[in-house]
Amino acid sequence: MIEFHLDARSGVATYLQIVQQVKEALRLGTIDVGDQLPTVREVVAHLAVNPNTVAKAYRELEREGLVVARQGRGTFIASTLAPASLRYHDELRVKFERWLDEADAAGLDEESVRALISATLRKTWARRVA
Repeated sequence: MIEFHLDARSGVATYLQIVQQVKEALRLGTIDVGDQLPTVREVVAHLAVNPNTVAKAYRELEREGLVVARQGRGTFIASTLAPASLRYHDELRVKFERWLDEADAAGLDEESVRALISATLRKTWARRVA
């Protein structure tokens, strides 16, 4: 089961962080069709957030067709975002972890790594689209 976490420094609304984490888990294949999300009550207890915030996130996921709410039973994954390339994730993750070790050894902090990754993604995708 997915376990949500919040980053108060991100500037991203709490409900959107929950939505993003569900989508990320779907893309990575850590949750799949038929899996149940934690109940609103469980998320509220774990994150100490307003129940309306969690309900809003779940409604957004339902609006996007990713989950279905079953009255009295919970919220379940209805579709996946996992790409066909999912089988390559483990190998790529190992390579990325090595790269992160090199970045750490070079003195980059987390924010510098994020900035480098974001800039590289923008540049690479822009070049591919052009």
